[in-house]
Amino acid sequence: MHFLTYGKGQMVTIYDVAKRAGVSPATVSRVFGGQTPVTANRAAAVQAAAAELGFVPNRNARRLRTSSSEIIAMMVPDIANPFYMLLTRAVEDVARAAGYSVMLCNTDEDPAREQEYLRVAASEPVAGIIITPGAGTDLGWALTRGVPVVCVDRHPPRRVTDAVVVDNTESAAAATRRLYEAGYHQLACITGPDTIETSNARLGGFATVVRSVTGAEPDPALILRARYVLDADGERAAAQLMALPDPPDAIFAANNRLATGTLRALHRLGLLPPAVGLVSFGGPPSVLFTPPGVVVTYLPTRDIGTTAAHMLLERIAGLDIPPRSVTLPVAMEDPAGDNQQW
Repeated sequence: MHFLTYGKGQMVTIYDVAKRAGVSPATVSRVFGGQTPVTANRAAAVQAAAAELGFVPNRNARRLRTSSSEIIAMMVPDIANPFYMLLTRAVEDVARAAGYSVMLCNTDEDPAREQEYLRVAASEPVAGIIITPGAGTDLGWALTRGVPVVCVDRHPPRRVTDAVVVDNTESAAAATRRLYEAGYHQLACITGPDTIETSNARLGGFATVVRSVTGAEPDPALILRARYVLDADGERAAAQLMALPDPPDAIFAANNRLATGTLRALHRLGLLPPAVGLVSFGGPPSVLFTPPGVVVTYLPTRDIGTTAAHMLLERIAGLDIPPRSVTLPVAMEDPAGDNQQW
């Protein structure tokens, strides 16, 4: 996927220049970014390829670095979640091919920890940052120092940087419809904190379908919030729902960690799906065997990671255009056939 529009009326990227010159994209970035000197032969090859292709980097797009950082910081809220594990792997594959290493930071949805990582990354500095922003994320430390940032899974505050996300609202709506189509009628939702964009978007999709089917607002007693990063929170929320005088016959869990906890609670009660319906949004729950009848939505995790990495590399090379937002589709069936999309 190409994002740069430099050149003489054509789409030309650092990847095109690197291919023509027979070098890595990182070498092209160093030639035009004032980083670690490259050999005279390589520099000449890059300059010649750029001239042939009409590639003209914008040197004013960001502060030229005099450091030789070849590190990209990857900041995620939960490194134990398979979604973020696969996301990081996708980023690393692209980064290493371009000559960069990836430093992984676990923010744990903790604003103070996240800010500490951002200050360290901006002060070192790293070549760029890919981050899943949390509530109240402040990217000022990085942006004021010219460190490129791309957000993944969630939009940045005030849309100040590039972002790669999915359509959480419509995907949640589609999964909720599956529960009604399967014959369930009393639906509950366990979603994340109200400070997290994806929590609210997924709840919004769920609520839209409930209103459409029942003609009424969702029962507040059937909507609970829990932390995204702990299976135990999902387990407690599910147990609370099933203890109601009129318990739900299906539960929409807004991420795979919440779905894992829900399954544990249902197993303890002897109510595993299909006895009680379940949506596991964002991939299958982290259990040995997923019971039949669980509705799973699969996030395009690899595509999110590779797209974000390419966008960041273009920013590192000097791309200077307004922030971009890429929205990728969510699948209702496992595209890989082996649960590797999560």
